[in-house]
Amino acid sequence: MNDNATNDAHPGRLVLLTTTHRVAPGLLSWPAWQLLRSADLVLCPDAGHPQLPYLRDAGVAVEHSAPTGRELVDLAAGGRTVVVIPPGDGDPALTDELARLAGSGRVRMPELELLPASYDLPGGRLLDLVAVMDRIRTECPWSGEQTGESLVKYLIEEAYELVEAIEDGDRSAYREELGDVLLQVVFHSRIAQDDPEEPFSIDDVAGSIVEKLIRRHPHVFGTETAETPEEVKEHWLRTKAAEKRRDSVTDGIPLDQPALALAAKLAGRARTGGVDAPPPPRDADDLGDRLLALAALAESKGVDPEAALRSAARRYRDTIRTAERTE
Repeated sequence: MNDNATNDAHPGRLVLLTTTHRVAPGLLSWPAWQLLRSADLVLCPDAGHPQLPYLRDAGVAVEHSAPTGRELVDLAAGGRTVVVIPPGDGDPALTDELARLAGSGRVRMPELELLPASYDLPGGRLLDLVAVMDRIRTECPWSGEQTGESLVKYLIEEAYELVEAIEDGDRSAYREELGDVLLQVVFHSRIAQDDPEEPFSIDDVAGSIVEKLIRRHPHVFGTETAETPEEVKEHWLRTKAAEKRRDSVTDGIPLDQPALALAAKLAGRARTGGVDAPPPPRDADDLGDRLLALAALAESKGVDPEAALRSAARRYRDTIRTAERTE
């Protein structure tokens, strides 16, 4: 058998080259670039694929066509390497057809390979969320009319639903409710982007919290050390106090939060700030003072009074239901 006959008998190689739109076009892996430059034929059915300008700049010739699976098998025959760049997140119809051909046993298949040319970075799906929210804000009549003020009630509701999922230990609900809270952050940021006087975007929000986290963790990003959670908290409070330059340890405490949480927060600030202002005695005549004293006691013991009362309330709910069933 001569060399040409041997070459004609070789089924070749067919590579599906996948990319992600969550990474800047042109940032491909080195194996992907090697493959693209050495391939006998590179095909892309999408003439508007974002990678095409970068492939042209690199001298890679790309043919705009969408052959069937059977046609690709024929194109690879004879020992050729054929690369297909599917549109978007892939081409399920094409891969299904190739799988059917391979499983039929009647077609001599080329070597099939799926080569990811770029990968999502951690957090890459957040870019999708921002893009989806931007479109909804623009095209949805209800979303387009919302303001930060009109969404406050939803933000509070979603936060409480997240707390409930966490305390119930429901992992599925935990994941879902985290998404709902994240949506509120992205939605509020998108609304703020439209403000004519003081606009800011989700990037500004993310940038601010990144800077704050780095500042307040000098034991991680700086030269200071912290070996215990208590030392970390001291770093945090000291850095926060220097940033805010507050006149009182109570500055910055939101007064509209739930009353038990507010009482515990005030007591905690006074205690950690070294302010000689003890809470009322637990046997005070005023019921509010008694509740405040109990909240302060819980805080001093590292107990969240809101969580403790919710847990007790749930147990009481179960007691009520049991009593109802026995009546």
